[in-house]
Amino acid sequence: MASTLPPTDAPVQQKQQSEFQVIREDEYLAPFEAAIKSRNDKYKEWLDVINKSEGGCEQFSRGYESFGLHAQPNGDVRYREWAPNAVSASLTGDFNGWNRDSHPMTKNDFGVWEVVVKASKNGQLAIPHNSKVKISMTIPSGERIERLPAWATRVVQDTKVSPIYEAVFWSPPKSEQYQFKNRKPPTPKSPKVYEAHVGISTPDPKIGTYKEFTANVLPRIKDLGYNTIQLMAIMEHAYYASFGYQITSFFAISSRYGTPEELKELIDTAHGYGLTVLLDVVHSHASNNSADGLNHFDGSDHQYFHGGAKGRHELWDSRLFNYGHHEVLRFLLSNLRFYMEVYNFDGFRFDGVTSMMYTHHGIGTGFSGGYHEYFGPNVDEEALVYLMLANTMLHELYPGSLSIAEDVSGMPALCRTVAEGGIEFDYRLAMAVPDMWIKLLKDGPGDEGWDMGNICFTLTNRRWKEKSIAYAESHDQALVGDKTLAFWLMDKEMYTNMSDLTERTPVIDRGLALHKMIRLITHALGGEGYLNFEGNEFGHPEWLDFPRVGNGESYQYARRQFNLIDDQLLRYKYLYAFDRAMNRLEDKYQWLSSPQAYISLKNESDKVVVFERGNLLWIFNFHPTNSFTDYRVGTDWAGEYEVVLSSDDAEFGGHARVDKSVKHFTTPMEWNGRKNWLQVYLPNRSVQVLRH
Repeated sequence: MASTLPPTDAPVQQKQQSEFQVIREDEYLAPFEAAIKSRNDKYKEWLDVINKSEGGCEQFSRGYESFGLHAQPNGDVRYREWAPNAVSASLTGDFNGWNRDSHPMTKNDFGVWEVVVKASKNGQLAIPHNSKVKISMTIPSGERIERLPAWATRVVQDTKVSPIYEAVFWSPPKSEQYQFKNRKPPTPKSPKVYEAHVGISTPDPKIGTYKEFTANVLPRIKDLGYNTIQLMAIMEHAYYASFGYQITSFFAISSRYGTPEELKELIDTAHGYGLTVLLDVVHSHASNNSADGLNHFDGSDHQYFHGGAKGRHELWDSRLFNYGHHEVLRFLLSNLRFYMEVYNFDGFRFDGVTSMMYTHHGIGTGFSGGYHEYFGPNVDEEALVYLMLANTMLHELYPGSLSIAEDVSGMPALCRTVAEGGIEFDYRLAMAVPDMWIKLLKDGPGDEGWDMGNICFTLTNRRWKEKSIAYAESHDQALVGDKTLAFWLMDKEMYTNMSDLTERTPVIDRGLALHKMIRLITHALGGEGYLNFEGNEFGHPEWLDFPRVGNGESYQYARRQFNLIDDQLLRYKYLYAFDRAMNRLEDKYQWLSSPQAYISLKNESDKVVVFERGNLLWIFNFHPTNSFTDYRVGTDWAGEYEVVLSSDDAEFGGHARVDKSVKHFTTPMEWNGRKNWLQVYLPNRSVQVLRH
């Protein structure tokens, strides 16, 4: 029988190398190269279409300059709206006594309606600034519908009359327009993000304002050592209690807190402090509202959204965008551009990325980490391509802008460039980290039973060459029905024993110690950036509960009690001081931008964790009761060491058991896989950071 093997001298066919760097670096992605190539091809196809039909992405993303209402130099006002299903349309409002016939609109071949309202003879604006407007349309059934302009930049609500928003034409005279004064700060090497909600940023039981945030909160953020602010609930949303995630008007900033000019002042002032400002942008879904939202805007079910069940999110009761439609892409890309150009934002945190990327939206789906979960029919390729277009547009037009993904799935290559085969986010949120802490505190065995190895694994388990932003607790945990870390740790004793004049109970002592340790180990090990939700830095008591019928429309819990820090008799000041010291130490040693830590010890019986990162030696003793004298730890750096941060310092509410004047010297002998060792005193439930 003849051999079927090739002759020994035949040339061996080399396997062709992938065009995508992410596959060349990760062989487990190789079986899914076709899927990666498919989305890249679709991305290139869209770029080609946009280049040919719109003159490029730079022009395409300026839709906000041509759609909506715009004052002309001669006082005319031009209005354009995409509403292909409408049979007739007219602009109506205060300016024409709400006459539906006086200002009819004309429709072009692409379903875009237009009208120019002529200025009065004296040259005044044809539509007065801050006056109300609507688009009135008839649809094929003969029904008349009225909507707020989809590109409206100002909508207002009078809840005493109706919860439904009304659109106003925002075109203040030049003397009343805010002029930016400050340059944007350089992009932070490693973002330390302060996540804030303007409405709750007041100790008073009311809705806070942009003005108050500028005057009262920005100085605190700067003092704490954060370099980035992430503003949530800015895009106008129907329901205050939605935390800003049910958007009705995408180009309007929330009127609850003030005017567009006041938000511009807030951002400009932040830039003056050297703070980068990110918008929590919601492109994953939209409010189900029709009267003041995009739903059924032109009477159809499928204008901005997918029709039928595909266009609805069953848990969020909201509509889902059709990312494969030309005009939807114009709307969303222009929305990003609008906030960068008009308000001077520095980038975005994209909400609900998991919901966007998968056709199941993450509902009832657990991600095990198997690569098959990230490719195939459950992936929404059109949404991925939109995110690729959005991120490349931002990076090309605004070098240094930041783009952060809220994704729980662990999608590979999410934070790699499109050219490499990725989606081109700069950072992803390390969502497994807060989940771990809350499970330990809520359902865990008590800190005496904590698994040091699992804690360290969760904190360091991130994709190679993809940057993560770590956080110890999410804003959702602050909501009524859940608890913050401080509340899980200290619960009802926060009401009775947070004063220095009261007994320091075991519960309070444990709570103060672990609050500091949890946040610092998350900061030090968890990623290349760090995030804190406002108030959590000082262990804000109680929960967050927005006004609703069930609580008598009360603002009692819809606020942040910053006054607690300023009361020198209260123990909140200790946690605030530690948070500030932690951030300022990072400014000096820049561990977030350093390579991932080398963990030399995870001692389960002693509850001690030791690692090196950012040219610092970190030693955590999580043991509830045991302190250790002359505890030997390994380090690769020989020489003299001194403590630069101790959670046990009195200024941080500790017991002052660490003498920071003591010098520590290494011995050149291998220990725990490191070249040297030194000995330190480790008080229980404390962390110390040493420099050499």
